[in-house]
Amino acid sequence: MEATTTTPSAPDVAGYHQRAARAGVVGRWSSANENLPWRPEPRSVPQHWAYAELRALALEATGFVRGADGALRVLTLLNAGHSELEAAAGHLYSGLQVLVPGEDMHSHRHSPTAVRFVHESEGGWTAVDGERMPVRPGDVVLTPAMKWHEHGNDGPNPVVWQDCTDDPLVTALAANHFELFPTRSHLGPHDTGDSASVPPVPPAHEAGVLVHRWHDTLDALAELSAPGDGWTELRLGGPDGEPTLSPTVTGRFLAVAPGRSTPIRRHTGAAVLIVAAGTVTVRVGETVFSAGQGDTVAVPSWARWSIENTNGAKEQAVIFAYDESPLLRAAGLYRAEHEETHR
Repeated sequence: MEATTTTPSAPDVAGYHQRAARAGVVGRWSSANENLPWRPEPRSVPQHWAYAELRALALEATGFVRGADGALRVLTLLNAGHSELEAAAGHLYSGLQVLVPGEDMHSHRHSPTAVRFVHESEGGWTAVDGERMPVRPGDVVLTPAMKWHEHGNDGPNPVVWQDCTDDPLVTALAANHFELFPTRSHLGPHDTGDSASVPPVPPAHEAGVLVHRWHDTLDALAELSAPGDGWTELRLGGPDGEPTLSPTVTGRFLAVAPGRSTPIRRHTGAAVLIVAAGTVTVRVGETVFSAGQGDTVAVPSWARWSIENTNGAKEQAVIFAYDESPLLRAAGLYRAEHEETHR
């Protein structure tokens, strides 16, 4: 009797994946290169926002966003690579906020850490953890996570500052909490009729660790500058002497002499640059931006970037930069190509 052979039928790969999907799984062999790339592939793109344009839009909004809604009178900077995330770059939020004369905000606290760079202020103030302090142009104010805080404008003109927070990260981790203080202000005595219902306000911090003054920044940059370097970096610390503003966000000022540039940097973790003084050319990968005072530039993770002072005069350019490196360092995920090169 002659033997017969059977040809194995071709596997129904498409049907297999459909059954896997119904079971709530996916074959990693078909998705690993998409979901686990071999190198950083950020969704953020290099982007530039002009302060003059945003300022005009923010001031226009004061005409119809009033009262209780004033607390949210903020223009959120949206990165074109992921506009649905409401992040300027990576997991970093940035938004331009305006306080009209005589306005103040209900005291509140939240899980995200907030850093505020002040663009304009002649009578603006903020209060954090029971301590009220004035804010002036160029100041950097820190609001640590879950600290009671409130803001106001006692001056004759609008106050404009830029919120720099880790909101997108906190939201992605499903860890956000927001609370309003039982009374409008957490400063001074609060007569609510039930003192037990008012959360205690911890002792005030020394103002120097909650606000970095612009004049102190300029003095420190001058002391740090060395002949021939052409640029200087001043890292900002947080409360109680921490080396970063928070466990998730760090900030620094970069001063660049006329006609000089910073070294090219490349690191994991996104960064947001705000021009505090002067005019600069910012190179992010193959993209080049001309940015003036108040402008903002987004730097995606692992993009090479540098700053050149193009003032043309004898004035230094100063940039406030904040990034998400502290969390990456703590998790062992931070890598800086420019640091490895110089080891």
